[in-house]
Amino acid sequence: MSQARALPLVPVIGVAVLASVPWTGIGNYHLHLLINILIWGFIYTSWSVMGRFGMVSLGHGAFLGVGAYVATLLWTTVGLTPWLGIPIALVVAVALALVIGYPCFRFRIVGHYFALVTLALGEVVRLTIVALREHTGGSLGMTVEGVPGGTSLYALQFGERGTFFYLALLVWLGGLWIWRMVDRSMLRYALEAASEDEDAAASIGVNVTRAKLAITMLSAAMTALGGALYAQYQLYINPETVSGIGISLQIVFAVIAGGMYVQLGPTVGAVITLLLAESLRVTVGHDVHGLDGTIYGLLLVLFIIYMPQGISGFALAAWRRWRAGGPPQPAPRRVPAQ
Repeated sequence: MSQARALPLVPVIGVAVLASVPWTGIGNYHLHLLINILIWGFIYTSWSVMGRFGMVSLGHGAFLGVGAYVATLLWTTVGLTPWLGIPIALVVAVALALVIGYPCFRFRIVGHYFALVTLALGEVVRLTIVALREHTGGSLGMTVEGVPGGTSLYALQFGERGTFFYLALLVWLGGLWIWRMVDRSMLRYALEAASEDEDAAASIGVNVTRAKLAITMLSAAMTALGGALYAQYQLYINPETVSGIGISLQIVFAVIAGGMYVQLGPTVGAVITLLLAESLRVTVGHDVHGLDGTIYGLLLVLFIIYMPQGISGFALAAWRRWRAGGPPQPAPRRVPAQ
């Protein structure tokens, strides 16, 4: 089989290998890491759907928190199944994105001003969660009410990690599919034109406000879904892990480090952040508060300066050069005749 014919089979083989992981006798700890990588890979992909067009949001922790807390509160307070609570959480996140996004895009609040608005949004949601401590548990967090036996399709809770692994895998694949569809849609070209020059884009018929709102609401809904899925898996949430500036910066770092413009780049970023977090937990524990955030910040600066395309982008460019026969060799220097 030729190389060109074999390449389309690579994703199929990769998915088949991932689907067979629970049957390989892998331990619960490593399966737990894989589930988290899939969930956070989906969350990071949700941010890159929007961030790759120059719309740098520092407040996606708000949508993550809305997804996690709305679905959890509906289950613990009124017993509403997550199958209905999660869609409601997505609607709330989309409404929040609309309320914040429309004024920004209508009055052309872009660049670092837009980043500051989203930063404030994330903090407002975090402080709201803390203020409603009677319902949310405040800064101590809240536990998702479990079910007898630990397994219930109605409650979207599964006692075996393998079942949740397949659910996380399905959601992660859905995120990659959405990223691909956006990449191949006319919306991509409209947003790329708007990121270069909004006036020029509007002059050729692009509704800039509508295009930016569409991608923002899509990204918010996906992020909220990731937050709800994370809450259902962990069965415990608190403002520091699903909302606020800390988690928003973690999302930005992971996407930039992994590769914002490559489909699997955010997932690579998820592998980096989770392995880094686990390494710090094992080596230093929780004695140094905020150490992970400091390291994220330093690595973010280094990646922006020395590898702005991210690890996946760098690897993809190197692979393309290798397929093309390598970089052009410098011409030999002529030695003048004596």
